[in-house]
Amino acid sequence: MSQAHQPRGIVGWAFGWMFAHRPSNRKRNIWVVSLLDVQPTDRVLEIGFGPGIAVAELAGRATRGRVFGIDHSQAMVRQAARRNAAAVRAHRVHLTHASVEQLPNFGDPLDAILAVNSVGFWPDPVERLRELRRLLRPAGRIALVSQPRCPGATRDTTARAAQELQDMLTQAGFAHLRVETLDLDPPVACVLADNPTGMPS
Repeated sequence: MSQAHQPRGIVGWAFGWMFAHRPSNRKRNIWVVSLLDVQPTDRVLEIGFGPGIAVAELAGRATRGRVFGIDHSQAMVRQAARRNAAAVRAHRVHLTHASVEQLPNFGDPLDAILAVNSVGFWPDPVERLRELRRLLRPAGRIALVSQPRCPGATRDTTARAAQELQDMLTQAGFAHLRVETLDLDPPVACVLADNPTGMPS
């Protein structure tokens, strides 16, 4: 399981290749990006981008913006950089080997943040979400996604995971929460929320 959490070396590369080519993972990532409503000039961050499928989708929408990504696996950074080589060369995609506890500087405020199946690995996730909210512009958007991978996961497992994500976002000060579900096996929950305007961090 540690390889799926932090892929390394040739085995890590194989995990990344498997994740990238699993049809459900591709469908999930494309669906999630569509929910974020990314605009051409948006500045977007993905946390835990894996093989870079969603990064490619984001870059295809933020054609005059910037897509940032952090991942704590060097193997995934290399694989995602290859998948997005043209956008990286054009300085539209910036991929960094980093953890959510030690975020790099992204410069100007972000318009949107995405995290797919990674929040469960974060230390003190509510505090991490508060830090991320401070990086978002007022009314900026966040999407947290969970597709439970535990044995025997069902629709109920997904519903519980979605409720946990909603609770964490509420505690971190996000507003206008809504949940969307993609009918895979098990279902995917995407919890979307906004950074409320005029509220203290």
